[in-house]
Amino acid sequence: MIYTITFNPAVDLVIQVPNCQLGILNRSMGEEYVAGGKGINMSIVLKRLGINNIATGFLGGFSGNYIEEFLEKEGITPQFISVEGTTRINVKVKGEVETEINAAGPSVGVEQFQQLMNYFEDVLKEGDIVFLAGNAAPGLDEMSYVEIAKLCHARGVKLVLDTTKNSLLACLPYQPFMIKPNQHELEELFGVKIETQEEMLNYAFQLREKGARNVLISCGGEGAFLVNETEQVFTSNIPKGMLINSVGAGDSMLAGFMAKFIETNDYRKSLKQGAASGSATAFSVGIATRELIEELIPQIEITEISRQWKTI
Repeated sequence: MIYTITFNPAVDLVIQVPNCQLGILNRSMGEEYVAGGKGINMSIVLKRLGINNIATGFLGGFSGNYIEEFLEKEGITPQFISVEGTTRINVKVKGEVETEINAAGPSVGVEQFQQLMNYFEDVLKEGDIVFLAGNAAPGLDEMSYVEIAKLCHARGVKLVLDTTKNSLLACLPYQPFMIKPNQHELEELFGVKIETQEEMLNYAFQLREKGARNVLISCGGEGAFLVNETEQVFTSNIPKGMLINSVGAGDSMLAGFMAKFIETNDYRKSLKQGAASGSATAFSVGIATRELIEELIPQIEITEISRQWKTI
């Protein structure tokens, strides 16, 4: 079975305000409510690409109910732990510039986290895949990620990890199957400014040496890079289209990649679908449809890069 975990889900309120100005009343030209959070985004893309999955994490209040109903309409099974308080509502203002206001979210207690661990201890078996994505909720820290990484490693479960610096580094000894930093996050991980492709790939190889089996790097308009567990290096371009909404594009890339990998075990085909999936969400309001992903796939070209530059 495929599982996604979102510690701190959200309802994203996407508001179109063409000329937003601070200090005065602004009126929206349109609104959309989108069930958000990195793991939830991945669940949606996986399901739209034909991969059944169970979405887990922590939810509370009316916004938590909205997310569960949204997932059920998508055909995704929600298996969330209830917490006190209200699942956060994030505001995404779309105007001349894109502005985001993300709420903190409700606190997750020790008992609630243990309920989630108990669930996974009961259901996880060898060959399953767990997507663990996003920031920790209030009350959790990097050790929460480590507990899940340890369990996955012990059970022979593929862990697909997309999170922030300390949590990601803490999980690397447990050999996650895939990690997906973007270029900015890669710079943050190593405290550097990356200027060249060679530097970027060298740092990706360093993450492999620290334990990650595969490293997928999303670079926005520059495409994506993959260093896989056999040390092949692939790069993808991006298709043509108008950027509408960058929220969830990286999540869509990772889910699109894994959806194809689950079917084929083929890195080239997986990166091609991943790149198309990320761009399809960037060209959409909300998460991409399967139809748009399939429309963009023919525009994606995958190139294998020689390893002669490698200096590690």
